[in-house]
Amino acid sequence: MLTDPNAVGILAIVTLFVLIALRVPIAVALISVSIAGIWLSVGQAPALSVLSNVPYDFAASWTLSSVPMFLLMGYLAFYFGLTKELFAAARAWLSWLPGGLVLASLAGAGGFAAVTGSSIACSAAIGKIALPEMKLSRYHMGLAGGSIAAGGTLGALIPPSILLILFGIQAQISITDLFFWGIIVGLCSLFLYILVVLAIAILRPNVFPRGTPVSREERMRTLLGILPILIVFAVVFGGLFGGFFSATESGAVGATAVLAVGLMQRRVSRAAIVASLSDTLLACGSLFMIAVGANALAKMMALTGLTAEFGNLMSAFGDSQTLFLVVVTALFLIIGMFMEPVGAMLLTLPILLPLVKTLGIVSYPPKFGH
Repeated sequence: MLTDPNAVGILAIVTLFVLIALRVPIAVALISVSIAGIWLSVGQAPALSVLSNVPYDFAASWTLSSVPMFLLMGYLAFYFGLTKELFAAARAWLSWLPGGLVLASLAGAGGFAAVTGSSIACSAAIGKIALPEMKLSRYHMGLAGGSIAAGGTLGALIPPSILLILFGIQAQISITDLFFWGIIVGLCSLFLYILVVLAIAILRPNVFPRGTPVSREERMRTLLGILPILIVFAVVFGGLFGGFFSATESGAVGATAVLAVGLMQRRVSRAAIVASLSDTLLACGSLFMIAVGANALAKMMALTGLTAEFGNLMSAFGDSQTLFLVVVTALFLIIGMFMEPVGAMLLTLPILLPLVKTLGIVSYPPKFGH
């Protein structure tokens, strides 16, 4: 055991970023550095206690049970082919505009975000459908791929967002409130993405060529194709915001609703069910391991005194929430170049959350209905 816990904490944080830079899995880096830091600073017994208690304390959260259900809902929708209908409808209605296929991809990503909570799944699902068509239409593939990747981030904003669920658990904020304001922020982001693509397509028509208009009959047919998704969305979020069930229960309701739609449309197959369950288990395993590591890091920072030291940094911001948020935004722009959203958030949350609480930002968003 070393005599200066603060020095151990700083060394642990530096080691953590070095391991991540060396491509060590985030969960492994978080857990190993946190336990080693606690062991060196306060002893073996506290380290083993954290190692044995933190995984159970986190996994035993009732709210956390919504994560696998929302992921299952999204993967079922993908493997049942419902996401193709979203892109087809968006393309039918937007293809006549400059950059129509990119706009359709963004709109489809927004729709798919409403049935899954993963940015990566959102980007992958839309990219598999849209990129081949963009290539055939002679779109600039770099800008097209970047637009789809940007649209995929809507999966982290538009509910059911796994990112918002994990943040709500860590910050102890109502998931329902986060979902309500996530819809508003997500739609604003979608609108701004569309404006940027339209501007590029108008100023540089050779980059995003204008598509062929689709007949009115075809457009109306595609609306019937997305009707099941709209019903699922209405059931899940109508019931959630109407107070009929909680955010935790809405995940199970959504997965059941998608399964019912698949059965009615005869889209259910053994392969689709197995693939959906497999992808859900893999995603949950990786997310939960990273989250356990983030909780262990928070314990390490508290035991080594780093939490109090970071609190002293507030003197640099005074009472300015705006300045703090500008700095945090710049930080995430840099981290986001190297890490996916969930890992970036859970890595930084133990450091930023105490500062957020000190400034009072944690009281936001306003309560739903206020």
